[in-house]
Amino acid sequence: MNQSATTSPAPSAAVRQAMEISLRGVDELLPQDEWLKKLQRAEASGQPLRIKLGLDPTAPDIHLGHTVVLNKMRQLQDLGHQVIFLIGDFTTLIGDPSGRNSTRPPLTAEQIQANAETYYTQAAKVLDPAKTEVRYNSEWCDALGARGMIELAAKYTVARMMERNDFHQRFTDGSSISLHEFLYPLLQGYDSVALKADLELGGTDQKFNLMMGRHLQQEWGQEPQCVLTMPLLVGLDGVHKMSKSKNNYIGITEDANTMFAKVLSISDDLMWDWYTLLSFQSLEQIAQLKAEVAAGRNPKDAKVALAKEITTRFHSAALADAAEQDFTNRSKGGIPDDIPAVQLAGAPLGIAALLKQANLAPSTSEAGRLVDGGGVRVDGGVVSDKGLKLAAGTYVVQVGKRKFARVTLA
Repeated sequence: MNQSATTSPAPSAAVRQAMEISLRGVDELLPQDEWLKKLQRAEASGQPLRIKLGLDPTAPDIHLGHTVVLNKMRQLQDLGHQVIFLIGDFTTLIGDPSGRNSTRPPLTAEQIQANAETYYTQAAKVLDPAKTEVRYNSEWCDALGARGMIELAAKYTVARMMERNDFHQRFTDGSSISLHEFLYPLLQGYDSVALKADLELGGTDQKFNLMMGRHLQQEWGQEPQCVLTMPLLVGLDGVHKMSKSKNNYIGITEDANTMFAKVLSISDDLMWDWYTLLSFQSLEQIAQLKAEVAAGRNPKDAKVALAKEITTRFHSAALADAAEQDFTNRSKGGIPDDIPAVQLAGAPLGIAALLKQANLAPSTSEAGRLVDGGGVRVDGGVVSDKGLKLAAGTYVVQVGKRKFARVTLA
């Protein structure tokens, strides 16, 4: 047999570049060979691929952790593909059980609507609005009705549903699992059928739901989508994933000065992960910068560049420049390259006790005097209230011009 008749053509330089961009920073891309074929087909036909990201409006604000997947969407959008920003207004009524050890109380329709109104406005700070298709899954989920929901549920077995880690663990522990929770992955998968998605993106905790889309598309006679999962972004504390509950996050609607200062507060090691997942610089540019730092360049230069890039994206270049100058003025030279990390318990903790326990003041009374004298800063801002109590989270605390600590309070 002629081998050339059965061997796929070698990918072009453009397709190889698209595959490299697709794989940048990902946790998994499944199956890679199918995605390569889709990219080759798109190049040959000139027909863009349909790339889906679904987000449930469970809260009104988006933080940098959410933008990891949005950044990947933007990279693929810039390659010319059609991205679909799907707002899960219907699935939010159920509540995503992913990674949960108990049934999550569903939001009201009014809460969902209020959150959804701000979601896309914030996401558009990353995506190109002119090239983004915005959809709501109530379009087709409402239309399913009771008959359609029963037909959908018949496409998957209880045994396979119980293979999900969270369902299996809750069943083993004797914890409650409501029947409606089984509907969530089915409906997320059905979204892919309705949208005829070629690729669906999500976090690593979404893999089961994303793979459901492949299964249901096959059940409906469609070509199955590929699945791309992104790592969860580590927050300011350098330990836990970024989340509001840990107070280790940067909201994309925070003012420019706060955003700049928070980025500058991360550790040098964490900075490189953030570059991979958050920066729009090429991998070659990042590798060159990392090599320069390894050769002796001040790592603070790289961190300032990252802080300015992120602040510019969500505000403007002028505000990023102003934030850099403001930070320099307020902290008299900024945060040193390497500051000690301190773990403390007892949140909420008074500022005086925190300074003493972090070895930034010899006593609580001296700490109080430092506050009175305007010599204490938290995340770049001057502390003026001796009664200030800090909640659980991570803070850069400065005393005078030279004493710093990155304090994680639990």
